[in-house]
Amino acid sequence: MTGVSTLGFLVIALAVLLAACLQACIGFGMGMLAAPVVALIDPGLVPGAMIMLAASVTLLVTVRERAHVDLRGTGWALLGRLPGTAAGSLLVAVLPERGLALMLAGVVLVGVVLTSLGWAPEPRRPALVLAGATSGLLGTATAIGGPPMALVWQRSVGARLRGTMSGFFLVGSVLSVAGLSLAGAVDRHTLVGTAWLLPAVLLGYALSRAVNRLLDARRLRLTAITVSSFGAVLLIGKQLLDL
Repeated sequence: MTGVSTLGFLVIALAVLLAACLQACIGFGMGMLAAPVVALIDPGLVPGAMIMLAASVTLLVTVRERAHVDLRGTGWALLGRLPGTAAGSLLVAVLPERGLALMLAGVVLVGVVLTSLGWAPEPRRPALVLAGATSGLLGTATAIGGPPMALVWQRSVGARLRGTMSGFFLVGSVLSVAGLSLAGAVDRHTLVGTAWLLPAVLLGYALSRAVNRLLDARRLRLTAITVSSFGAVLLIGKQLLDL
């Protein structure tokens, strides 16, 4: 990739590999784990390339867990995703790079706090629509749309959680990429970066098959929370030092 050192690319690729593995194991976490690291090294890859890479792993998981997808719940959540995606596309078009970086870090930290507190709203129609709208806005603007959906679907486990989350994010990611394209936020650098990092996504997905047999969802989620918090704090620190 142009503009990034070999070491920088390797760090990004490792972050994407681990994040893809996490996403394939528990149904979310790609953006929370990788986006802060990627934004530190190459902000031009956030959110566009991150959303495209997330769409790749969600496609693989959706196909694998297709029998366990909650179609009714996914449909209501996607209904909310539509206006959220439009709002997120507008934010990307009007916010400066520093503003997007700070917003990304803030979303990670809020998601970490809510997930850690264990708040679990009932997955009823209003909650699903609201969570879908929030996920669409945040996912399009920062590539981190997982926390709202993880909260509303956290009582699901295993294949049902992975399949339902992945089905939602697959369609949602396509909507987000379309919105970003209309807003002029998908360029050659986005596409080239996605192509270079796609092998890391495929390796992460392959690794998830072994990890699913060794680690439970609770340990994986704890790991994601820890790493995500560290990345978000680093990103905020960098923005403050650059002032």
